[in-house]
Amino acid sequence: MGPPLLLSPFTGYDGVEQTKVGRNQIVARIKFRRRESRMMQTSVILAAVALILLAPLSAASFGGDRITGRAFASRSEVIARHAMVATSQPLATQVAIDILKKGGTAVDAAIAANACLGLMEPTGSGIGGDLFAIVWDAKSQKLHGLNASGRSPYALTLQYFKDHGFERIPPLGPLPISVPGCVDGWFALHKKFGKLPMRDVLAPAIRYASEGFPLSELIAFYWASGGRKLKDQPNFASTYLPGGDAPKKGEIFKNPDLANTLTAIANRGRDAFYRGELTSIMASFCEREGCFLRKKDFADHSSTWVEPVSTNYRGYDVWELPPNGQGIAALQILNLIEKFDLSAMGHNSAEYLHTLIEAKKIAYEDRARFYADMTFAEVPLKALVSKAYAAQRRSLFDRDRASNEFDPGDPQLSHGDTIYLTVADDERNMVSLIQSNYRGFGSGLVPDGLGFVFQDRGELFSLDPHHPNVYAPHKRPFHTIIPAFVTRNGTPWLSFGVMGGDMQPQGHVQILCNLIDFGMNLQEAGDAARFHHVGSSEPTGSKMTDGGSVALESGITMEAKRGLRQKGHRVNVDSGGFGGFQGILYDPERNVYIGASESRKDGQASGY
Repeated sequence: MGPPLLLSPFTGYDGVEQTKVGRNQIVARIKFRRRESRMMQTSVILAAVALILLAPLSAASFGGDRITGRAFASRSEVIARHAMVATSQPLATQVAIDILKKGGTAVDAAIAANACLGLMEPTGSGIGGDLFAIVWDAKSQKLHGLNASGRSPYALTLQYFKDHGFERIPPLGPLPISVPGCVDGWFALHKKFGKLPMRDVLAPAIRYASEGFPLSELIAFYWASGGRKLKDQPNFASTYLPGGDAPKKGEIFKNPDLANTLTAIANRGRDAFYRGELTSIMASFCEREGCFLRKKDFADHSSTWVEPVSTNYRGYDVWELPPNGQGIAALQILNLIEKFDLSAMGHNSAEYLHTLIEAKKIAYEDRARFYADMTFAEVPLKALVSKAYAAQRRSLFDRDRASNEFDPGDPQLSHGDTIYLTVADDERNMVSLIQSNYRGFGSGLVPDGLGFVFQDRGELFSLDPHHPNVYAPHKRPFHTIIPAFVTRNGTPWLSFGVMGGDMQPQGHVQILCNLIDFGMNLQEAGDAARFHHVGSSEPTGSKMTDGGSVALESGITMEAKRGLRQKGHRVNVDSGGFGGFQGILYDPERNVYIGASESRKDGQASGY
């Protein structure tokens, strides 16, 4: 407080009836107020600077406080007795729940959700792309794997790329397009595990396509980004940019062309797409636009039932699909790290992160060298996922220093921007399903009047004639999308996936370590901060020589970042490249499902 004023009469600064003492006290008071004002201004400026500096930490440091669980978790797990669904879009989740309540199986609900996501999240999925799935069948107590990825055109040859001076297959346009495998994958799954008629399964997606749906926030962001890049591709703008602009969050988007396409598929089956009127439209469009797909490519396509591959990690059997996908990279990483006491290192400590990053680098050299379509290449599958091979490769590991490069191993030994969803039903069937166009919207080419984009998976072939993944006609390219499943003591424990290109095996491992090594619950395991290492050698032919770089989310401490730099890692900041997790865990003791959908996506887990 300032000096007290005397009770002498005064009227203000004009001096009327002021005493000398009163004037002196007024002057003192004015000086005090000026000093106080300057101090307040300084405080406001310092507070503003502090807010600016702390802004990147606001989500982690100034969010709401949870009274239970770990502070970084965005919400509680969802727990239900009868069924559970987790997808990357809440409307799709609700559609799957409705299908289950009508008596549909987990596979029926998964197909219904996938069809909706192709409409609602075309930035990552659609019937112009491919599909993989792992299904737990409660009746046979067995896992079944489906590879529903498409093949390259018969008419396009390796010589074509050489004759036209290509060093690698371009990411957009007509050349990277391969046969869409999604629709055939739906019908293969439905034939084996479905119950409701396909008309009923696809009806919700058809209705939403006709009536429209409001865009959710993150999908709207990626829609605008993809639209800017692809607006000049054939039919793209007329389908996905109504009025010339990408629809914004909350705006209603309709796709009547896709509604008609899905109706044809619902009424006339998979042959409407691969041997019927839709085939003729797609083949004519491809011929006009310089894509090499023709009717024979569609007619000869089929999905393949495959045996999932597993390794045991600390008592849990982790299952992935064999190549042409990259799923076994997760198994290789788990084999490499199982001899380390990760829990003693501390979650997301520099030592822990270094261990996983180096293991990823080692495994990805084999991914770059050996993973390919097993119909065309001899992939040493059993050796790659063996414990003996992991022990051999673990000798390359340096606990103190980041490595700049590794060579692929000799696994012969003794000759020895995707969507993910998971559904579990009342009969204890579970499905882990992943589906993608690749590169967000895919190639950008929309066949006339059909309402979907062709994928660009063919980009992931190598043009090296000596590489197992070299381009060849009617061959499946290397694939990044991978569903995962975990069993324990022969019973289902976890159906899960992590979206995002080469992030996926890294994400699978981080989720499992969070659950198994650090005792997190399912929601916490998905919400926890992640790393994403990039720059490894690739199946397209590129070679890592500088160790790549690692992006860390803001929830990882500065101490851990410094520790990684001291070990020689190149650490950078990224936003949005850390994947998107959904998972369903089955608790056999309580006979309940636990579901989670992480905060990085628009998704939702729901059950009943």
